[in-house]
Amino acid sequence: MSTPATVPGDGRIRRIARFPLTWMLIGLLGLIVVSALTGGGAPVLAVVGAVAAVVVYRAVMRFVAGRPTPEIARDGAGRDALSGAGIGLGFVLGSVLLIAAAGGYSFSWSSGNVLPVVFTAVGAAVTEELMFRGLALQALEALWGSRVALAITALLFGAMHLANPGASLWSSLAIAVEAGVLLGAAYLWRRSIWFVVGLHFAWNATEGLLGIPVSGHVSPGLLTAEVSGPAVLTGGEFGLEASIVPVLLSLLLAVPMLVLAHRRGGLLPARRGGR
Repeated sequence: MSTPATVPGDGRIRRIARFPLTWMLIGLLGLIVVSALTGGGAPVLAVVGAVAAVVVYRAVMRFVAGRPTPEIARDGAGRDALSGAGIGLGFVLGSVLLIAAAGGYSFSWSSGNVLPVVFTAVGAAVTEELMFRGLALQALEALWGSRVALAITALLFGAMHLANPGASLWSSLAIAVEAGVLLGAAYLWRRSIWFVVGLHFAWNATEGLLGIPVSGHVSPGLLTAEVSGPAVLTGGEFGLEASIVPVLLSLLLAVPMLVLAHRRGGLLPARRGGR
């Protein structure tokens, strides 16, 4: 019985494809294309984009990286998403209540539509988490370990929001800490994209429904937020993310998550060979 002939260079191509930076960049390119095609239109397209992003991510990890994808496993996905959403809801409501108690926020009822806020939050949470915690954090972790990967992805996540309306160096640094570090720590603790997606979704959706700008983007929610006081307290026009309050609260959440990740062996050292 004859064996299939091997094509010269197959092994080298496979090694290049499975190098972490290669599959990370291919995956990011695919998700950027999906985001460009489904973003900026009807809110329901954001959900379509989220589904397409999962398909692209799974395909890149399987056929390019040659890696399994337990981080997006269907088993337990709902439970993980709900757990993450509970933390995200508590985090945002706790931050808002503290700011409101200090006189920074007041609210009145509005006639906003819930579905556009929810659909947009779904699309952003799924796509951004697959990009940053699915592709970037895992690829950089394979090269330089969890701690370096967490630091780099947090800074990149903050820098990505520099182009948002009302953004500043402070708002980007705040997002790097409160979102980049917190969401990265949540992933390293649970190793579930769905857990981090739930946290991210609840964060964005709660802000939007409360009428608070989400990283500079205003959406009509169920309430209208009136802002008064210093921007360092309220976040100003950029929204909650530019307030010092969630920055401090995020650290109170992220540090225990990282401790638990360390105890579970989830903080990985740099490994030779990049696999």
